Amino acid sequence: MSEAGPSISVSHPHTHHLNGDAEEAIEYRSIAGLAAPFVDLRIVDPDMNDVPHDGKSPGEIVVRAPWLVGGYLNNPEASEQLWDGGYMHTGDVGTIDAEGYLRIVDRLKDVIKTGGEWISSSDLENIILEKVGVSLAAVIGLQHAKWGERPFALVVAHPEANGKINKDEVISHVSDYATKGIISRFAIPDHVEFVPTLPLTSTGKIDKKLLRDKYRNWFLSMSA
Repeated sequence: MSEAGPSISVSHPHTHHLNGDAEEAIEYRSIAGLAAPFVDLRIVDPDMNDVPHDGKSPGEIVVRAPWLVGGYLNNPEASEQLWDGGYMHTGDVGTIDAEGYLRIVDRLKDVIKTGGEWISSSDLENIILEKVGVSLAAVIGLQHAKWGERPFALVVAHPEANGKINKDEVISHVSDYATKGIISRFAIPDHVEFVPTLPLTSTGKIDKKLLRDKYRNWFLSMSA
């Protein structure tokens, strides 16, 4: 990130990662890695408490280092928020394991807070994309009267699969991952909406802000 000038971590696998399972070696080469020298890196909950270093518990990545930006020009309010609690808030959600390896799992604004858990929208999207017949997928958290937020999935089907794949199949596909313990049961989407296209930002990313605005009250209207 530009505020980090630009680096705070380095992918640096240990020998035992590279000499073991091939998939593990690939994973440790591609994750965010270890904190760079002189970087004080933490994964914290909303109250700035450290989450367990178990490689599973998510929290916001906050850092301190000599080269980080001190604030934003002519924007003291944003500068104060950036350094709230004495650490620079990256806006990224990650996990850290017992060896100190950092994995980025989502953006804080995109993570889904439901049933007291944080659900990674990107993890859910990757799972849905594994379903045969799915071309694109976006998962957003929408306000829910009981759970705070619930996952709402938008799916673009492959042209040849259009009309041949339905929402129940997608939900069943995700449920299999919950049954295996790979994801929480809270991560299973409450609804899957098939759409012809997904809106993109100027950088080619799915515009989740626009999607959240469009479907904002969907669950609330269903429970009314």
